[in-house]
Amino acid sequence: MRGRLETVEIDAPSLLGNPLGDPPRRPLLVYLPPGYDGGTGRYPAAYFLHGFTGSGEGWRNVQAFAPTVPERLDALVADGSVPPALGVFPDGWTSLGGTQWIDAPAVGDYQTYLCREVVDLVDGRYRTVRGPGARALLGKSSGGYGALAMGRDRPDVFGHLASHAGDAGFEYCYLPDFPRAAASLLGTDPAAWLADARRRAAETKLRPEDHPTLNAIAMAAHYSPRPGQPLGLELPFEPRTARLRPEVWARWLEHDPARFVPANLAAFRRLATVFLDCGTRDEFHLRWGTRMVAESLEAGGVEVIHQEFEDGHRDVNYRYRASLQVILPRLSR
Repeated sequence: MRGRLETVEIDAPSLLGNPLGDPPRRPLLVYLPPGYDGGTGRYPAAYFLHGFTGSGEGWRNVQAFAPTVPERLDALVADGSVPPALGVFPDGWTSLGGTQWIDAPAVGDYQTYLCREVVDLVDGRYRTVRGPGARALLGKSSGGYGALAMGRDRPDVFGHLASHAGDAGFEYCYLPDFPRAAASLLGTDPAAWLADARRRAAETKLRPEDHPTLNAIAMAAHYSPRPGQPLGLELPFEPRTARLRPEVWARWLEHDPARFVPANLAAFRRLATVFLDCGTRDEFHLRWGTRMVAESLEAGGVEVIHQEFEDGHRDVNYRYRASLQVILPRLSR
């Protein structure tokens, strides 16, 4: 790398006492572009949100022949394809496997953690250009969902966003997994199932069929919390029959970007950039939710860069090249 990647630790008061008992001290990866060391100039910052089952340290993971996202950012800066910027990679791992990057009573205040503690640490420790016009938020899958939720809730912090296959169109991306999750949960409850899954993962590994159940439990913790229930959540289907619970499912739908984006267009009009993309073969059918979000934004007078590409949901970190080339030249300097 021409720049460098460093790890600092952040103590997050907003995560103290979270209901899952997850640590409030988190690693934070920060990419510093060539010329930062020894210089005096200030830089805008791009923040990256990992997906479900990801972590902050996971941005270092190496795949055969493929650069990591920090390395892709470094290459773009080094060859002059984009102006230099900081890259910030916060950690959102939880005991449920991840976060949707929102404040959720059964999980923790991960939106506050990002917008308050992470941004404040970065602005206080590094030479940044401050203000929403100089900050971008980019994420994939659950990270893309978090970017859309941040566009709704915190355009005062982030003025540019990119959602790569963010969770949207809940009927298509979540409903197909409910029968499989219900089968795994027969005769048990979410807390007991999760404890057994974690035991199996420690001894050997998770099974492919575990993902629908883990995902249903984690999303219920975000979208339909219920104090006093195992893990503090209410499932959107009946355990014995997998019959949909309309009143619980309605609570999930309130969190669907396909619904909350058109209801919050004033917030999205405050953004300088909205970049959306999804693969045409996305295994979770997120192509359609992404199209719904793009259509709503365009109808509401929001400029949208919307792209589709021939691939699925996994191993598509190369798509950050497309969003970074759009967003980084637009950041305030």
